Amino acid sequence: MTVTAAPHVQLRYGDKVLDSGSGGVFEHRNPYTGEVQASIPLAGATEINEAVELAAAQAESWRRWTPEARRDVLTRFAELLGEHRQEFVDLQALDGGTPTHFGERIVDNSINWTRYYAGWCDKLSGELLSTLDTRGYFSYTTPEPYGVVGVIVTWNGPVVSLGMKVIPALAAGNCVVVKPSEFTPFAPHLYARLLREAGVPDGVCSILSGGAEAGEALVRHPKVEKVSFTGGPVAARRIMHACAEQLKPAVLELGGKTGSIVFPDAGDLDAVASRAVRDSIGVLAGQGCVVPTRLIVHEDIYDELVERVTEVAATYRMGDPFDPGVKVGPLINAAAVERVCGMLDRARRDKAGRITLGGHRAGGDLADKNFVEPTIIVDVDPDHEIAQTEVFGPVLLVFKFATEDEAVALANSTPYGLGANIQSTNLTRVHRVAERLKAGGVYVNGARQNLPYTPFGGLGLSGYGKEGGRAGIDEFLRYKTVSIIQPE
Repeated sequence: MTVTAAPHVQLRYGDKVLDSGSGGVFEHRNPYTGEVQASIPLAGATEINEAVELAAAQAESWRRWTPEARRDVLTRFAELLGEHRQEFVDLQALDGGTPTHFGERIVDNSINWTRYYAGWCDKLSGELLSTLDTRGYFSYTTPEPYGVVGVIVTWNGPVVSLGMKVIPALAAGNCVVVKPSEFTPFAPHLYARLLREAGVPDGVCSILSGGAEAGEALVRHPKVEKVSFTGGPVAARRIMHACAEQLKPAVLELGGKTGSIVFPDAGDLDAVASRAVRDSIGVLAGQGCVVPTRLIVHEDIYDELVERVTEVAATYRMGDPFDPGVKVGPLINAAAVERVCGMLDRARRDKAGRITLGGHRAGGDLADKNFVEPTIIVDVDPDHEIAQTEVFGPVLLVFKFATEDEAVALANSTPYGLGANIQSTNLTRVHRVAERLKAGGVYVNGARQNLPYTPFGGLGLSGYGKEGGRAGIDEFLRYKTVSIIQPE
């Protein structure tokens, strides 16, 4: 089904379907046209508290479902995601301006995450630690869900974020209450409807758009026993403070400033340049946490790669996210454009690098819309703001290095630690450098970051905890030890 207009969004939790909420109304503007396209009812503390209470009431029942029954429901949900693939693609374009070619990748990735964790439902197990014959104790561990998990996802790519958080939490036997961003309500609304259609019982998973009030109510509710959050460090600190008051654990997937080290033996420089632009500027217009926005290039190939990267980026067309030829969509809103342009202005003022392409707000037919030109900045000062903080726009920074030590130092020079990239055909060097990089994941020669079977998560200002793989479902489990001694 193709969607061309914003859907009617409601608040759904339990068996309730509401057209208004205590959090007020958010006037959602189309990121491309800038026009108000929907009035979104927002959950406040009232609706969040009710949803949590419903989840807590369902927690014991959902935990006691057979693993096979949970597996079958989540497998059915993956099928429904596939059946509604085009609808999700269109909704993402309306939600956040995601170009349809990339929106397809996001939906497919979410389907893969769902299938992967559906498969974990009937494979969770504990360990036999001791027997009566060996130690006189029969000891074992058993995995148990927390109960109710609170999930908060940000606006960039919520469809895959839901797959990374909600599905493993449900597979582990938890109930979930989710607060997606009010900036991107359409795709999460469809996601919630399809969960119910797949057979997830009322109250087991509620997805309620809301603002800061809803997020705070969710984190602070005493029956929410763990929090999983994707967003920025400012909000994360508030969440950590609230969780600390109740000694409540959290998973925090925050920002990044990924460096991609390119050695002279990287191979085909045309392919390297294509990846560099695609994976930074071409991914959500740079609005991604792990996109490699810092290209760290050996001096022997620096000039040549700068030329090729600039040429590739110049071909990236901005415009309507529904246009299949568009590779760079709008930023999420006007405030984001002002923020990114402000950083570029300060970099120019401080002579923090040389801009070889872009560097301004888009002109022409896009002048009054939320676009920043694809931008390449070379010879960047590694200590400047633009090299140390997330830009979250279509900006690629290029640095030069002479030695391996210098490359590693540049890659490790920010307070973030989500991802790091290496491009080299020398596997000995790859293993040596990977060991030295301070990052939660190291990706070589174009390897993808957030695959469902690989743990994903950072350190430092990028947060802590893992999503993906066995580690990703273990985040939603507590292991209980049972020890029995034979009576005399």
